[in-house]
Amino acid sequence: MTRTARELLETTTRELAPDPRSNPLVPLIARGEADRATLAALALEQRWVIPADRTAFLHLAERSAAAPETAAYFTALADGEALAAGHLEVFAAACGVDATRAEAYDPLPGCQSYPAYVAWLALNAEPADIVLALTANFSAWGGYCATIAGALRTHYGFTDEACAFFDFFAEPAPGLDDAGVKAVRAALDEGRLDEHRAQRYARLLQRYEAMFWSALREHP
Repeated sequence: MTRTARELLETTTRELAPDPRSNPLVPLIARGEADRATLAALALEQRWVIPADRTAFLHLAERSAAAPETAAYFTALADGEALAAGHLEVFAAACGVDATRAEAYDPLPGCQSYPAYVAWLALNAEPADIVLALTANFSAWGGYCATIAGALRTHYGFTDEACAFFDFFAEPAPGLDDAGVKAVRAALDEGRLDEHRAQRYARLLQRYEAMFWSALREHP
């Protein structure tokens, strides 16, 4: 029996859920054991990730001009990154990051491997496959953000405004979910989706995500 687009998205997300042990940093933040220098490094790395991902999503939207449902999905992602960028600056400021510190910071290769791979996908992969791969990865990212948002309030005394970056990604996004379903449904109907290839992309995204957190954990 052929699965629906929503069933395919849900099954892929469930089957590719990361090993909880693959993230060594978020549990430390959850317990209040990560120092503020690590939180600042998180903010500084995300200042590189967010604009890079937004550019990749805008490029994917352009590549998907002939597939309006797919283009709408990537446009929604790009719009979300733009909103998140504003929240990120508030979080960074709460971590003591100013323009001078940001300018002097050298990003970690292990952290920037994720956006580099997203950029590779944007240039080389079938956009419909990327929809499925990203959706599977976003579920784990949202869970991490929810944990961090709670810990920042409980253990670090951050304000709601300073936590808004993580709240943004932690909160359900029905509109984005619906856009993803529509994009996958259209791709299935038109034969543009390779499930095996999309899962391969998703597994790599998860490994690069794990590298991000491991690199931050090891950062002096």
